[in-house]
Amino acid sequence: MTKGDPVAEGVTAGGLDAVPALDIDPILDDRGTRIIVCCGSGGVGKTTTAAALGVRAAERGRRVVVLTIDPARRLAQSMGIDALDNTPRKVDGVKGPDGGELHAMMLDMKRTFDEIVEAHADPARAKAILENPFYQSLSAGFAGTQEYMAMEKLGQLRARDEWDLIVVDTPPSRSALDFLDAPKRLGSFLDGTFIKLLMAPAKVGGRAGMKFLNVGMSMMSGTLGKLLGGQFLGDVQTFVAAMDTMFGGFRTRADATYRLLQAPGTAFLVVAAPERDALREAAYFVERLATEGMPLAGLVLNRVQGSGAARLSAERARAAAENLDEGRMADRPAGNAGGGDVPAPSSGPSRPATAADSSARPSDAPEAAPTADVPEDHPSDTDPDIARLTAGLLRLHAERMRVLARERRTWDRFTALHPEVPVTEVAALPGDVHDLAGLRAVGERLSSPRDRS
Repeated sequence: MTKGDPVAEGVTAGGLDAVPALDIDPILDDRGTRIIVCCGSGGVGKTTTAAALGVRAAERGRRVVVLTIDPARRLAQSMGIDALDNTPRKVDGVKGPDGGELHAMMLDMKRTFDEIVEAHADPARAKAILENPFYQSLSAGFAGTQEYMAMEKLGQLRARDEWDLIVVDTPPSRSALDFLDAPKRLGSFLDGTFIKLLMAPAKVGGRAGMKFLNVGMSMMSGTLGKLLGGQFLGDVQTFVAAMDTMFGGFRTRADATYRLLQAPGTAFLVVAAPERDALREAAYFVERLATEGMPLAGLVLNRVQGSGAARLSAERARAAAENLDEGRMADRPAGNAGGGDVPAPSSGPSRPATAADSSARPSDAPEAAPTADVPEDHPSDTDPDIARLTAGLLRLHAERMRVLARERRTWDRFTALHPEVPVTEVAALPGDVHDLAGLRAVGERLSSPRDRS
């Protein structure tokens, strides 16, 4: 095994070749799949992955809506839409057989909360809630509200039964677990002692209620008044009194959506980049999904780097660059080029490596040593500018191979921990995705079977 090869540099053999390959298209084509949830840590490409899945599914005949929580405009622009909001909008330029089409929307957390209030309270009570200062703070930024409203919106879309596939891009939370925890956290908040005490006057009513409140909160009302202000505490009490009849509905819908996520028609895709923190989060989320009994389809390993010259190891590229810097020929016998552990070939003419060479052999196969038959008028000996340029390119290649080795070590650790999780690799694109063609290119990479050769 050549020094500089990823496997030789401390990586456990097997890796992605030892785990099942994730086949995306059968999931998209299965009419029994009604919800796909893309989750993972921030910055790994969840939004782009969700949009690419939506485009591909629609063009294969599904009626799809993509629900994104990413406020950036790039997704709307890539779909040719001026702006996304809380209402699903049809994406022009995406059409498939059997009426396949794509809609997209971006979660408006506050507007979703307002819709819930308007739908489940009479006009007078709804107006009182919407104008309440505590409600306005809660709906705009209370911890977990965004995740809970994403769950609410998912439940609404599924109940409408207008689309046969919903693709969800989970919120860019600090923890990928927030999306699953939001319904329970809201339930705990609504069932908490503080809320129950605030609800007591509304339940008892009149002077008796105020007396109960004064007794029940005698120990903490003074402290809360000093910390929060009397006006704020009054706003909270007014809000709780107005929302009392709606609390049960919140819990019921949260429980129903949670069960929906556990149903066979749901498929979770964990999206990760080949980086330590992203894969650590992915591993934690895989374990949590298993604990909660939620159906995991597999892992999307996004932005995987590659090289068309993988036969040339990092060490040999650096050695060749040093030879050029010192005025020596880059192509020396193996013992002079840092590749002394690879025997020279016994016969055959020399020729430059090609892309076909790298695709015809595994990346960890022993590489052929360079031949010593180099013409005396080699450009590196006669043109210093070409020599410097070649040395620079060799160093760039050496750095690329170093990155590839680090990525492989990282994802091999994940597959060693979770060999049962199907994985698909998505090769890194040269630039950002900014249009439907880019989303289609990502979809092609998502669905392409992994080369196991």
